[in-house]
Amino acid sequence: MRALLVAAVALFAASGCGVSESAGDGRLQVVTTTSLLRDMVEQVGGERVHVTSLVPDGADPHAYEPTLRDVRDVVYADVAFSNYMLLEQHSVIKTLDANLRDGVPNVSLAEDATKYAAEVIPLVENVNLDTIWLGLRARGTAGSDRTSDVELTLTHASGPGDVFGYLTGTFGATEVYFGGTQGTATLPADAHTHMSWVFTRPGLYTATFAAKLRSGTTETPLGRATFTFAVGVQPPAGATVLDRGHADITADLDQRRVLVLYDPEGGGEHAQREYAAEDVVIAVPSKAIAEVPAGREFRFMGRPGEQIYQLPQAVLGKHVHGEIDPHLWQNVRNVMAYAELIRDTLIGQDPRGAKRYRARTDAYLARLDVLDRHLRTTIAAIPQPRRYLVTTHDAFGYLGAAYGIQIAGFVTPNPAVEPSLADRRKLTETIRNLQVPSVFLEPGLAGRTTTLREVAEETGARLCPIYSDTLDETVGTYEAMMRFNADSLRRCLS
Repeated sequence: MRALLVAAVALFAASGCGVSESAGDGRLQVVTTTSLLRDMVEQVGGERVHVTSLVPDGADPHAYEPTLRDVRDVVYADVAFSNYMLLEQHSVIKTLDANLRDGVPNVSLAEDATKYAAEVIPLVENVNLDTIWLGLRARGTAGSDRTSDVELTLTHASGPGDVFGYLTGTFGATEVYFGGTQGTATLPADAHTHMSWVFTRPGLYTATFAAKLRSGTTETPLGRATFTFAVGVQPPAGATVLDRGHADITADLDQRRVLVLYDPEGGGEHAQREYAAEDVVIAVPSKAIAEVPAGREFRFMGRPGEQIYQLPQAVLGKHVHGEIDPHLWQNVRNVMAYAELIRDTLIGQDPRGAKRYRARTDAYLARLDVLDRHLRTTIAAIPQPRRYLVTTHDAFGYLGAAYGIQIAGFVTPNPAVEPSLADRRKLTETIRNLQVPSVFLEPGLAGRTTTLREVAEETGARLCPIYSDTLDETVGTYEAMMRFNADSLRRCLS
């Protein structure tokens, strides 16, 4: 990928198309990964900066793939800001790190803002599934940096049918990692991803995975291991059966081995125990029976309506992440830390603008303080028994912790799986038992929530909007987004 990007830069330079529209006007050229960060930099930098966001408004930062135009913007940037903590698609981070000029500040706001009193919280994932939740993980950091790739390759599979591992994106598109007897999934170091697993017939399967670390031009083998799956049949005696909770097939960079991490209660990495592949059997029970969905994106499994066994992805969308929740901006106090870090970075590159940057930052911090108090008073006005948030995306942990609203669950309609009667019953009972008056949908996902809409109609719950990761025509700034969310919560839950 780096060679492709460097070649693209050379083409831009040769054609005279490499300079952004505002180059030559004296403004600092700044590139950010997301529209939220772009707005924050504009609030601090004002007329002294020209800011470009790699991820466009309305797009999913977890899944966006950079373009050649994005490469050009990175090459000519004087400063770069990312959120990171594995929020952004890895290719976006690699585009930054591979193409920024030497000496250009490349700031990861979520990590570095902790020096300015930003508070981070663990990413807690506890999805209740009828089957095991099986993902992939790259654990450890030995020999890696944030541009490194950890590759997990399916080198051999055997069984009565085919094995597939795939991911369903936020807007329903599928990305097949493993198909039949081969395929490769790529992760950043120290990251985890969700995915779905499909087996086309019942019986015992084995799947062998080999792992390696790519860092620059260096490849480091990380071992291989063979896992056994019992699909619709009784697991063999003598092995530890993984049949519920959360498990990850894991490439361990520090130990240089492939293993499985498992917690039957569904906790994160720190709650998971290590197991060697030969000591476990992963159970895919008969209740995992499903049908190949209609739609061309699912044809790799077979014809629509054919029976399959599926371990669902659990969380809709491409969420490659670590153990810390990266959505810090849902707590306004954290954005105040972001603003101070942005201010000091801009001053470092443009000392002549120091007075202006400080003045604009002071004004922004004052507005953020007002915004923070607005969220506190607005959400406090919601009666305590009704402060439950049910939504489509697990991105609101900071909002709940900072402003006293309980995350009752994140509803994740997976278009690759026809929701079971048990799924519908659980959702219905949650809404009824907690007397949840409304559930919240991100506008970009509103078209893929048929089941949630039906259950909401059945229970009398309203459907209301909420924003998490991106700006659009309705909410054009971070401040507007947070005010919109607070007002939507009060209006729909009170």
